[in-house]
Amino acid sequence: MSAPTTTRTTPSATTGRAAARLTAVSKAYGDTRVLDAIDLTIAPGEFVAVLGPSGTGKTTLLRLLNGFEKPDAGEILVPPRVTTVYQEPRLVPAHRVLRNVLLGQRRTKGNKSAALAALTEVGLERHARSWPATLSGGEAQRVALARALVRDPQLLLLDEPFAALDALTRLRMHDLLDRLRERHRPAILLVTHDIDEAIRLADRIVMLRSGSVAIDVRIDVEHPRTITDPRVVDLRERLLGELGIDPNPTKENP
Repeated sequence: MSAPTTTRTTPSATTGRAAARLTAVSKAYGDTRVLDAIDLTIAPGEFVAVLGPSGTGKTTLLRLLNGFEKPDAGEILVPPRVTTVYQEPRLVPAHRVLRNVLLGQRRTKGNKSAALAALTEVGLERHARSWPATLSGGEAQRVALARALVRDPQLLLLDEPFAALDALTRLRMHDLLDRLRERHRPAILLVTHDIDEAIRLADRIVMLRSGSVAIDVRIDVEHPRTITDPRVVDLRERLLGELGIDPNPTKENP
């Protein structure tokens, strides 16, 4: 078995036209192999959504990319600036919003200005002096996005960041993420259980099954996408079918 390596490098140097690349990456916990010789490339500026049932390696994939786990085999190439937004905003209750955005950074005048600019981008400039406890769930998640943006990520990892939000707030966060993506153009990897969210946001959908890539499909549908577009309907039905879900369940007569 080859020695595993995780290399953090400038994308234009070693990875060519890739913002991140996994080559024959495997990861096991005890006797359970979670990822099995997986290959995956994410291009600069590309938005990739990762789907799959629980236990198929989605979270492990993300943890390998952000450096929290090491592969058992294979090679991982990622850029120097990788940031992650989680399902929970992970704000520090004892710090005001602006200081939460600056966590892990030197509190210089320039960094403070950048943090205020990031809060403005997510529509929370008036909350810079607020305490996290006063924010709604959507506002707290916007602070988490601002904290990621202020680090100018080359690769942005999203670990089901909107799963805990109500449906309307989730749609608003989708719109916000679209705008931020157009402005900053990081490569993005979104881990989600929501097929509609993946189709709404991503350029490409990867579905994992038993630690391997079962589907890797590009979404050739222009934005904004509508659920009635025949191409969206066909893709949604295909993805649901791969998950073993009937896309057109029929109601039984009583």
